[in-house]
Amino acid sequence: MTGTIGQGTSTTTGDARPPTQHLHFELHLPHAVEKVWAAVATPEGLVGWLAAADVLEPRLGGAVTLRWLNADPAHAPPPTHSGRITAWDVERIVEYTFDGPPHGRARFHLEPLGVGATTLRFTNEFPGDDALRLDCLAGWHQHFEFLLEALEGRPMDAASWSAWSRERWQQLRDGYAESPGAIA
Repeated sequence: MTGTIGQGTSTTTGDARPPTQHLHFELHLPHAVEKVWAAVATPEGLVGWLAAADVLEPRLGGAVTLRWLNADPAHAPPPTHSGRITAWDVERIVEYTFDGPPHGRARFHLEPLGVGATTLRFTNEFPGDDALRLDCLAGWHQHFEFLLEALEGRPMDAASWSAWSRERWQQLRDGYAESPGAIA
């Protein structure tokens, strides 16, 4: 069994401008919950597919600071977002709530899927317009592709991040823009 990334979906709520965007992904991973947890809730795991965890206090209310490594080279330094861990149930749920856009609240919910496999349900809530919704659907989808690689023993490293290009991200974004299934 290889891991699969279902197409991300989204809903928009609220009358405020900008409205609140809610993104949802479900991944079926041929890896034990313990291994997936290490990837989504430890500095050593996060750097292999998402961002460098400059600060991660592994507890409810703990501080978290993530530094994105796939940034456009024009950004100097790479974007960094700080916040708090707003849910922490070891090997089950971790939720990061960041101070300010664009990442908002990111929640990883892990469930065993038979022996040695995991279902990862991901939600991301943030204030933003439709363009930011499409950007984030594509960005998370691409990061989940990196997660699959990391879980298979091929994490991103400094050379991989420096070779990151916007081409795959743009391909994913265009696909989400054309897909009515991306809006639930």
